Amino acid sequence: MKDINHLILGQIKDTISNFIASGDISTRWKDPLVGFADAHDPVFDLLKEVANENHLKPFDILESASTVIAYFLPFEDFIGQSNIKERTASLEWARAYVETNLLLGQINDDLIKFFTKMGFEAGKLPPDQNMDYERLTSVWSNRHVAYIAGLGKFGINNMLITEKGSCGRYGNIVTNFKIQATKRTANENCLFKHDGSCGICVDNCVNDALFIDNFDRFKCYEMCQVNEQIYKELGHAGVCGKCLVGLPCTSTNPVV
Repeated sequence: MKDINHLILGQIKDTISNFIASGDISTRWKDPLVGFADAHDPVFDLLKEVANENHLKPFDILESASTVIAYFLPFEDFIGQSNIKERTASLEWARAYVETNLLLGQINDDLIKFFTKMGFEAGKLPPDQNMDYERLTSVWSNRHVAYIAGLGKFGINNMLITEKGSCGRYGNIVTNFKIQATKRTANENCLFKHDGSCGICVDNCVNDALFIDNFDRFKCYEMCQVNEQIYKELGHAGVCGKCLVGLPCTSTNPVV
């Protein structure tokens, strides 16, 4: 099928529009990005061997998997700007986290229906099966899947930097519809990795969790839990995001 990328982007945009129209949604997103990974890509094996032996492969989600479709939903700039000040997360940032989680589920469901109607199989990992809370590691890392699908490169804050920056959320589905994989860039998108000229994300960390050469995921999670208690009326808002905002890579790829 020609221009499957265009069709998938159109489906995602339609879901976003319908989601905003469906209720009192204050979050706004820029146009999404989409990338594709071969289900047999050896980096999936590497994640299991090096990062987390419990990390899943595409075939654990869909036995007949051929392609992983990953997408990025960039936040509109006002959401990131709201989260620059103060130690705790802003209301806009916490709400964006909760609302985007709901949106991601809807996008995944709509994409699965899209491929099912074409006669193909598609599947997703339920969010409640994704985290190993003892280790605080994902068993299906949406950011790493997006990296494998060519959407960006990691910064020293462990966040993926896309052509539209890093301020947003990632989702994905697995299908047996074969799509040519997106080529991954060899270039770094992080200014510190590129030429050592940045490191603002480290300075922005409010709980001494992030360093140039180290990351304490438990200290990070501790701050996320503080914010979750503050915004518990919104739902599950265990998020911080200070290392994502006010940066050269917040809304664009600074390395050109």
